Amino acid sequence: MKRCYRRGKGKHGRRAAVAPNHNNRTVRLEQEESQTPVHAGPSSSEDPSSSSLTQNSVVPELPGFYYDADKNRYFRLLPGHNNYNPLTKESIQYKAMECKRLKLLEEELKQKKADAACERIFTVNDVEHGGCKYGIINLSGLGKESPTVEMYDNLYFTNRKVNSMCWASLTHPDSHVLLCLMGIAETPGCASLLPASLFSSSNSGDRPGMLCSFKISTAWSCAWCLNPQINACFSTGLTRRVLVANVVTGRQQSFRTSSDVLAQQFATQTPVLYNGCRSGEIFSIDVRQRNRKGQSWKAIQLFHDSAVTSIRLLEAEHYLMASDMAGKIKLWDLRTTKCVKQYKGHHNEYAILPLHVNEEEGLLTAVGQDCYTRIWSLQDAHLLRTIPSPHPSSKDAIPSVVFSSRLGGRQGVPGLLMAVKQDLYHFSYD
Repeated sequence: MKRCYRRGKGKHGRRAAVAPNHNNRTVRLEQEESQTPVHAGPSSSEDPSSSSLTQNSVVPELPGFYYDADKNRYFRLLPGHNNYNPLTKESIQYKAMECKRLKLLEEELKQKKADAACERIFTVNDVEHGGCKYGIINLSGLGKESPTVEMYDNLYFTNRKVNSMCWASLTHPDSHVLLCLMGIAETPGCASLLPASLFSSSNSGDRPGMLCSFKISTAWSCAWCLNPQINACFSTGLTRRVLVANVVTGRQQSFRTSSDVLAQQFATQTPVLYNGCRSGEIFSIDVRQRNRKGQSWKAIQLFHDSAVTSIRLLEAEHYLMASDMAGKIKLWDLRTTKCVKQYKGHHNEYAILPLHVNEEEGLLTAVGQDCYTRIWSLQDAHLLRTIPSPHPSSKDAIPSVVFSSRLGGRQGVPGLLMAVKQDLYHFSYD
């Protein structure tokens, strides 16, 4: 399997969604300054974030001391809060992790380069003064020039911070973008539906298609419904509540829950909404029913031991993939409500991190809190590849990734796009 590793300068999206379209480019990632690893890097299926404080297993490990194999001597370890001590357990572990990351990164750069077609990505970028900027990245002709991010100021929407977003198919596939915006001071939060044409280079400045906004409390998640029985509807996961709204009629349904709803997805074959909660519960709602007292409207119920951060229905909708804040990724059979597979190696402790399922290629992709992107086989749950972040690992530099089977449309090739800070990287597979 060939892999292409490329980098483009441009604003990166903290959350990205994909729909086929056109036009911008990336260039090859230039070789970073060479660094000599202290520790050997792991294989693709080895956990890169685990490290040992000693390089030589023959040398005895002494409590409170670190053995340096190069200098052939022990050094005393002091508490990590000592600002004048450069040698702490934490600093040694970080150095070992960085060496492994650079080793893996070097291996990625040695892979044969390929080319790909184009894709359209909606980006949400944090800015220094607070809030966000939105835009479209158009990719084509990889390897020629840097990609650009087309950003447009527009009177019809604000640049408030985005908690959640998804594509919405109102007039045609991916015609709109649904954004859940945070409140500011006395201004409440809202769910805004914006035409994607607002972010197009061909936008003439005329008032575009349908725009609408619903006042909501802080939203943790959102989803757009593609089932024809409940057309033009979206859902938002709120604090102990699920809100379902029709953007044409304005009709709303509210379902009270016992926990915050951090993840959502609509089924396409049935008018059912699946929800993942901070309590670890996953439940489904048939949105055709009227509000009921209590929680008797819950249909399927599944349980994780930690907060559920992402859920993905597989194509036949007999199975659901879910991840949680304990780093567990489980595949559930919705007919038996049993866990049938677990995908090991994911790292998470407190972040809301998405899952990316591609059944056509048979792949599951997830970025861990350790900043490593891992790819598993859907079929046997085997860890196929571990990709290090091109940037040093930190909690404010967790990569955002999106995978597509056909970058550039029907004639495109499978590929992974990774955004870290202000850089965009492309990995193609053929």
